[in-house]
Amino acid sequence: MTQNNNPWGDEKLSLKLPNFKFKGVFLIAIVAVILMLWLLSGIYIVKPNEQAVVKRFGQIVKIVGPGPHYHFPYPIETVDKAEVTKVHRIEIGFRTIKSGTYKTVKEESLMLTGDENIVNIDFIVQYKIYDIAKYLYNVIDVPKTIKDAAESTIREVAGKEKIDEILTVGKNRIQIETQKILQRLLDDYGVGVKIVAVQLQDVEPPSQVIKYFKDVASAREDKNRYINEAEAYANEIIPKARAKAASMILRAEAYQKERIEMAKGDAYRFLETLKSYKLAPEITRKRLYLDTINKIFSKGDKYIFDSQIKNFSPFIGFEKFKEGGNK
Repeated sequence: MTQNNNPWGDEKLSLKLPNFKFKGVFLIAIVAVILMLWLLSGIYIVKPNEQAVVKRFGQIVKIVGPGPHYHFPYPIETVDKAEVTKVHRIEIGFRTIKSGTYKTVKEESLMLTGDENIVNIDFIVQYKIYDIAKYLYNVIDVPKTIKDAAESTIREVAGKEKIDEILTVGKNRIQIETQKILQRLLDDYGVGVKIVAVQLQDVEPPSQVIKYFKDVASAREDKNRYINEAEAYANEIIPKARAKAASMILRAEAYQKERIEMAKGDAYRFLETLKSYKLAPEITRKRLYLDTINKIFSKGDKYIFDSQIKNFSPFIGFEKFKEGGNK
């Protein structure tokens, strides 16, 4: 005898499982809708600043640009996107909490210089993606990799510099050198990014000694100011002195030529007089005597009168000779 274990009986079982006429059609429709939704899930849109990598069973098949696209739905194909036109930014040594507010990260910013001083350097690394496949699949965490590599690079560069150079004129050189070394290191890693810029933000000594470094910087500025003032004064005085010297030299040369020509003239006249003296000594002596007397008396008011002349009144200016004699 067969025991019936159904507590509701055969009648209730038949009521629970009715026999639908279109059961097969209904199931096909459900499968078709699910298949359609699955196929539609392959539609995707790439934004204007993005690129997308399509992988088929984990193998890269193509890289597409902005716009609507289609891929075979998961798990046949998958799509990974990244912003390739955006300039990404990594902060090292500080973090931006909100606009205008920053937080210092000392374990990243403090480093040793080449002359064994400690300096605090906060800087920013900016980069763009140039190879999306390398960027997505060669390194697990690209931002952290770039941050660690940049921190290591800036320590290497700062370790070769003196603190005075880092704090003053060496900043631009440090930025350029750090960018070159960092780019070369990331290319070796195959990260697929281009370093756009390395920008130093705050470069200063530790807070405990910053006052003394400011004093040194002020003294250096004073030194440079005094040097500039001295150079400006020299640039003003030296041309004047050179012009005055040139003028004096020209006057001296002119005077030299004048004296030489005068000496030549005197010598020529002496020789001519000597020739005349040899031909007629008496006449020459008398002529020389008269010429000399003429030169002497021509330098002042000299008059010669006969001792018999008593009345000088008719002569203007001769009153002082009234008591006369020869003068």
